[in-house]
Amino acid sequence: MAKPKVSSNGARSQLIFAGAFIVIAAVCALIFNALTEGHFLQWMNIKIILGNMIYPTFMAWGMCFLFACGYTDMSWGAVVVLASFATGVLGNMYGLAAGMLCGIFVGTGLVFFNFWIFSATKIPAWIASLSLAMVYEAFAIFLQVNNATKAAIAKPFDKSLRFLGQFPYSLIVLLVCFAVIYFIYNRTTVGFNIRAIGGNERVARSLGVNVDRTLLHVGIICGLLIGVTSFLQESYSGYTTAKNSLASIFLILQPLAIALLSDILQKKVNIVIAVPICAFLMYAVFNLLTLLHVPSGTLQEAMLALFIIAFGIIGQRGVQGVVK
Repeated sequence: MAKPKVSSNGARSQLIFAGAFIVIAAVCALIFNALTEGHFLQWMNIKIILGNMIYPTFMAWGMCFLFACGYTDMSWGAVVVLASFATGVLGNMYGLAAGMLCGIFVGTGLVFFNFWIFSATKIPAWIASLSLAMVYEAFAIFLQVNNATKAAIAKPFDKSLRFLGQFPYSLIVLLVCFAVIYFIYNRTTVGFNIRAIGGNERVARSLGVNVDRTLLHVGIICGLLIGVTSFLQESYSGYTTAKNSLASIFLILQPLAIALLSDILQKKVNIVIAVPICAFLMYAVFNLLTLLHVPSGTLQEAMLALFIIAFGIIGQRGVQGVVK
C-alpha cells in the first residue's frame, strides 16, 4: 500500500508551528534566566533538568501507547517500586546486567499481567488497576519489612552500577530507545492496530484487528518501557522506598502530565517526538519554581495537579465516550 503524501499545506503548518515553538521557548528561557539571576541557563542546571526528565519520559511514552488504545492503568507507580527493588537487589548481587534484566523482567511481567486482567475480565481498566496497585503496594511493604528481604531491599544500588542512570549516559539510552519506540509506534502493524483500537474498538474489530492480542502486545511494550523506567529510576536515585495507601499513584502524575500535554500537541508534532520535548518543558518549569524557592510537596504538587486537569480538559475536547 502506498504511503499517503503529506500535503504542502500540512508541512508548511508544521514548520510554522516548529518555528513559533522554538521562538517562544527561547523567549521563556531568557525570562526564566532573568528571574533566577542567570542561574537557569547555567549548564549545570540544564544537566539537572535533563537528568530529571529521562526516566519519566519512558513512562510517558508507555502512557501514550496506553492512551492510544483507550485504556488507563493506575498501578504503574507500584510496578516501578517492585521493579526497582528487583533492579537494586539483583544488581548488587550479580552485577549490572542482572539488575537491568531483572528490573525489566519484573516491570514487563506485571504490566503484561495487568493487560491480561483487563482483556480477560473486561473489568474497566482504571478500576482493576487501582486494585492491582494496592496488591503491589502491599507486596512491596512486605518485602521491605520482612526479615528475610529487608536488608537487601534497604541496601542502596551500588554506585559503580548506576552510570546508565546518570547524565550523559542516560541521554544516550533515551536517544537509542527513542528510535526504537518511534519505529514501533509509527511503522509497524502493532502500532497501527493500537491506534485503530483507540479510535474505535468496534470498527477495529470489523477491520480484522485482533483486539485481545493487540492489548497483550500493548502490555508487553508498556511493560518494557516501565521496566526501563524502573532501572533508570533506581540508577538515578540509588534507592527506592515502598508506598502504601495508593501513594504510589503520585509516581505517575508527572509522566501523566507529560503524556497529556504530548497528546494535545500531536496534531502538530508526532507524539513520540512530543513526549521528550514536553518532559523537558515540564521539568524546566518545576526547576524554575525550585530556583524561586517555591516549596515542593505543597505548591509545586498543587500546580502539577492543575496542569493535569487543564491538559486533560483540553485533550478531551471533542472526544466522545469514556476512558476505560
